[in-house]
Amino acid sequence: MKTNPNSARLRRAALSAACALLLHSASALASDAAPPTTLDTVRVVDTRSGALSSTASTGSALGLSVLQTPASLTVISREQLEQRGDSNLNDAITRAGAISALPHPGNGLSALSSRGFTDGASVMRLYDGLRQYGGVGITFPFDTWSIERIEVLRGPASVIHGDGAIGGVVNIVPKKPSRGAIENQVSVTLGSEDTARLGFGSGGALTPALAYRVDVSGNYSSGWVDRGHNGDATFSGALLWQPRADLQFTLTHAQGYQKPMRYFGTPLIDGRQLDALRHENYNVADSVIRFRDRWTQLDALWTPNESVEWRTRVYQIDSQRDWRNAEAYVYNERTGLIDRSGNTQITHNQDQTGLTSTLRLLGNAGGLPNSFAVGFDANRAHFKHTNNTYAGSSGPVDPFNPVPGGFVSDAPNLPRYRNSAEQVALFVEDRLELSERWSVLAGVRHDRATIDRNDLVSGQRAFSKTYSSTGWRAGTVFAIQPSMTLYAQYSQAADPVSGLLMISPANGVFDLAKGKQIEIGMKQAFDGGEWTLAAYRIRKTGLLSRDPLQPDRRVQVGAQASKGIEASLNWAFAPQWSLDANATVLKAEFEDFLEATGTPAVIVSRDGNVPPNVAERLANVWLSWQFLPDWSVASGVRYVGKRYADNANTLQLPGYTTTDLALTWQAAPRTRVTARMFNVFDKAYYATAYYTSTQWLLGADRRVEFTFDHRF
Repeated sequence: MKTNPNSARLRRAALSAACALLLHSASALASDAAPPTTLDTVRVVDTRSGALSSTASTGSALGLSVLQTPASLTVISREQLEQRGDSNLNDAITRAGAISALPHPGNGLSALSSRGFTDGASVMRLYDGLRQYGGVGITFPFDTWSIERIEVLRGPASVIHGDGAIGGVVNIVPKKPSRGAIENQVSVTLGSEDTARLGFGSGGALTPALAYRVDVSGNYSSGWVDRGHNGDATFSGALLWQPRADLQFTLTHAQGYQKPMRYFGTPLIDGRQLDALRHENYNVADSVIRFRDRWTQLDALWTPNESVEWRTRVYQIDSQRDWRNAEAYVYNERTGLIDRSGNTQITHNQDQTGLTSTLRLLGNAGGLPNSFAVGFDANRAHFKHTNNTYAGSSGPVDPFNPVPGGFVSDAPNLPRYRNSAEQVALFVEDRLELSERWSVLAGVRHDRATIDRNDLVSGQRAFSKTYSSTGWRAGTVFAIQPSMTLYAQYSQAADPVSGLLMISPANGVFDLAKGKQIEIGMKQAFDGGEWTLAAYRIRKTGLLSRDPLQPDRRVQVGAQASKGIEASLNWAFAPQWSLDANATVLKAEFEDFLEATGTPAVIVSRDGNVPPNVAERLANVWLSWQFLPDWSVASGVRYVGKRYADNANTLQLPGYTTTDLALTWQAAPRTRVTARMFNVFDKAYYATAYYTSTQWLLGADRRVEFTFDHRF
């Protein structure tokens, strides 16, 4: 069925107009209201500066501070991003505790692991609080230049953000328009591996009622493997208009373009990785990886008085992703060559139009202070998948001197299927202050999604199914001291068995997987710092397992569990010295999980095994010292423990430690020069295994960068 090429624009315009009309009508009822601001957070603790006192929307819809939220929540500030020099978003995210990255081209270089659960179906990524629904792999944002902060919530988060967040949620919050004087910033970086990076940002008030923000950035590098050239560009712009004291609109548009390294890893040779192959690339010379994304939203905020806040958003997301590569490499013991197969050509066309609205009220319930939020979320998404059935081979290559050749496939590259999803959700959250020290919080969210799959080859409807889930959380926070809280929570959530917009007819018969978590923790802010401690247990049921009586039949009876302890410390322990550290110890394992292996298929139990790509030990340390008034030095250490590449736990990716250094000179009040060295000891490490468990992707080499920053 043909679609109107202007339909996406018409939907955007209609939704934007409806939102504006609705809010204008509502605001007319409160034209004499008191001058508003965003609702002040109700605090039962002191308001000292620091991450614990900051408000993070990822953990609650009630505008709570991190200290008041009964969950494990980390906020990475803009100041920390600039100090650490992480231009790649994954590098920045994994500085937070209990989270690691497993990027490869197939998942858009975006997949994460949190609390023993991995990938986009269990660890959700948001951009400014919005999710791209139902796909696998999020390709925007990817650069940190336009980012104001990163919020990392660990553990099930369905009560706020819907299904697909049993492991946690990462929310990337962009820079916003400010009402102050116009200020500009430029950053230029040059470094090894032909690194070149440019960033420009500008923002401020144009008139008393109008403010703006614009950020542009671009990156280029030759990469750390042969033929590893890569580049990207990002634009982010926002315009804030406040026609009245109680009403404001913000129109935001962001887009990104990426051509990542066309690199799919290195195969095992006789069961091990060879150092001599560290920089080899076995892809074809005319390979392609290209991601293009656009996010547009209109945000309306109405605050008629200090007790009411109503925020509504309409948005449009469009993504196009292209791959054409030789992706599978296996060492042939007989020939001594690497056989290449799986010549894959794919295009993803994904679009999403949505509306989300949240009303927040401050008041009393039974004479006690109470915060209440109710919201609605709806979106419609489409996903078209074009491929060549992953058929073709460009021939074998010498492991030590590969001649790349060209892409070869006799299979036609045709549109294969188109999935659409209509999703709606209602959520409610409430916080009651039983005393100045003790509060209780509860929330519930119900999601309903209808998925339709059309086979574009046969022209037939493949299947249609409606999924529904209800996630909820109950928690309590007790202030032992004004700046020290003890919390506990119980939560339930749901995950799809795969991305719903990519779900196959075979997987379409299965329901959502279910997860439960119990968590307790402590948080404290003190003079010069703050610390947190959390302990949890999560159990997820409904994984796809094998029927022991029929090995070729899958059944939804598998389970996976994890339990662990997380700790963090931020401490200015001496004049001009500061320490930021976190550590995680967890145990993750399959339960009641069977897998078919071999030919003919044999059913094997994986009970007690660690799920692939899960590191059970993680740690980060960042130490900085201002040794002269205008000079400072800092060092960061990142530790990722061993992981397994397969369910059998026979292939082990070794743990690794990398060290970074930074020397900064504040040359003038508005000018800063920084020299950085990443992976100082040039540690060879493996970021993840590809879809084939014997094909591992190496992480970045040692590199040196020099950055010039200036504000004007």
